[in-house]
Amino acid sequence: MTDPETFRIRPARTSDVAAIKSLVAPLAEQRILMAKETVAYYESLQEFRIAESDAGEVIGCGALHVMWEDLAEVRTLAALDAWRGRGVGHVLVESLLEEARELGVGRVFCLTFEVDFFKRHGFEVMADQTAVDPTVYSELLRSHDEGVAEFLDLARVKPNTLGNTRMIKVL
Repeated sequence: MTDPETFRIRPARTSDVAAIKSLVAPLAEQRILMAKETVAYYESLQEFRIAESDAGEVIGCGALHVMWEDLAEVRTLAALDAWRGRGVGHVLVESLLEEARELGVGRVFCLTFEVDFFKRHGFEVMADQTAVDPTVYSELLRSHDEGVAEFLDLARVKPNTLGNTRMIKVL
């Protein structure tokens, strides 16, 4: 186990997009994460946090996407294979949850294969959509964001999310 002080978390910069794409690529091939077009990473860059080694290498990433007044999603959480199990994901998630608190978000959603990992961070498996008020649900249906569609469990995204578990944490 490496000392967590061997890396730091910082906001993403435009120069990090290539590294984010490289982190996501092998996970997308395994159908664990969804790859996005390069332009989508630039458009959502402000949502990303980067884990950077003391040597300046991008070793992990994660994003917090606000979906509604009291609801956000942790998405695109990834770490280099060599850094898995060394606290990178843990520190990224805690950083994103703190950011959600600072923004005033009361609940954070994720769609994941890593159920045990997120359970250790206080997330619970969502049984249904009762977490969302029907009025908010109808508003969220208007979103073009794929993550919102995944949260709503819409049929059009099911081919992309087979096997994933929808989880939520109350802050």
